[in-house]
Amino acid sequence: MKVRVLGCSGAIAKGCRTTSFLLDHDVLVDAGTGVGDLTLDEMRGIDHVLLTHSHLDHVAALPLMADAIASQRTSPIQVHALQGTIDALKTHIFNDTIWPDFSRIPTPEAPFVSFHPLTIGQTLLLAGKYVEVLPAVHTVPAVGYAVAAGAGYWVFTGDTERNPALWARINQLNVAMLVIETAFSNRERDLAKRSLHLSPHALAIELDCIDKGRNYPIYITHTKPAETDLIMAEIQRFDQTAPFGPNVTHDIRWLRAGQEFEL
Repeated sequence: MKVRVLGCSGAIAKGCRTTSFLLDHDVLVDAGTGVGDLTLDEMRGIDHVLLTHSHLDHVAALPLMADAIASQRTSPIQVHALQGTIDALKTHIFNDTIWPDFSRIPTPEAPFVSFHPLTIGQTLLLAGKYVEVLPAVHTVPAVGYAVAAGAGYWVFTGDTERNPALWARINQLNVAMLVIETAFSNRERDLAKRSLHLSPHALAIELDCIDKGRNYPIYITHTKPAETDLIMAEIQRFDQTAPFGPNVTHDIRWLRAGQEFEL
């Protein structure tokens, strides 16, 4: 399975695009501003969109992408999300005020977009990829995902704070790559806790939940552009990053838009 990082920033700035990942050519995980770097042909090839939650930095491009390509497709774009996320999209975006209700046009029987509710713990097969819905702890209903098309799982936490249930499940999976958010620096740890995001201090506690003897690359995502360098420096203070020294506990790396991985 090919994982293409379209966006992995916690906000926008030049060179910073918000969360979105393209799996192979047909499954999109979150629909942040990074989707805008896809060509029309690439967008047309997306059959499924997996949303972690309803916040704007994770859904901003969905209505615009639908407008760009829906009439050129022969089947709806299938959007998979928690019912709470779907309700938020219908109420606040696809409401014929902010944006047309693409789930009812051109007709309710044959819409441009179809919504498919998920539940935590659910598993499904999408375009040859096995998807498991993981728990997340955030200010709105939220999930993460574990996705595999071969031996190992690509695991994305989504936006989350302390999350024991997530680690209980991750420790049962053959993880090939973990993408975990760290949105704020330690100087903003109180704000991170109130907004249910991680800071490096909280990240260190979370990574201690990984079973001993398990090692896989851990990529940091969702950093605020103004704090990215500070966040990574603070992470290095508790856990060295590459190039590896004698005291490395975890293989921690910084995720960047434009990276591609074969899993």
